[in-house]
Amino acid sequence: MRVFHIAERIDWETARDAGGPYEVSTRGHTLAEVGFIHASRDEDQVRAVQSAFYADLDDLVLLVVVTDGLDIRHEPVGDDVFPHVYGPIPIKAVEEVRPLPPNR
Repeated sequence: MRVFHIAERIDWETARDAGGPYEVSTRGHTLAEVGFIHASRDEDQVRAVQSAFYADLDDLVLLVVVTDGLDIRHEPVGDDVFPHVYGPIPIKAVEEVRPLPPNR
């Protein structure tokens, strides 16, 4: 299974260059602060999250994360259900990094 995580490019590159793991939950908040890393189950959720929370940022990437061995919990948020990653994401779990176009 795979989940998707919107990341600021600088946060992803910093974690990757250090050898990981990736520990940013959402913009401006770490895994340690929030307790999990926000993710999306599919690209429709990605677009909705990007529009709602990242519309003012340009330099974003989409991490495609293979969930094998990760603690993933699907939890309700409003009227939807989102995957949350409970723990850091190892660099090797990121199978692809895609640039996200601005959505303004």
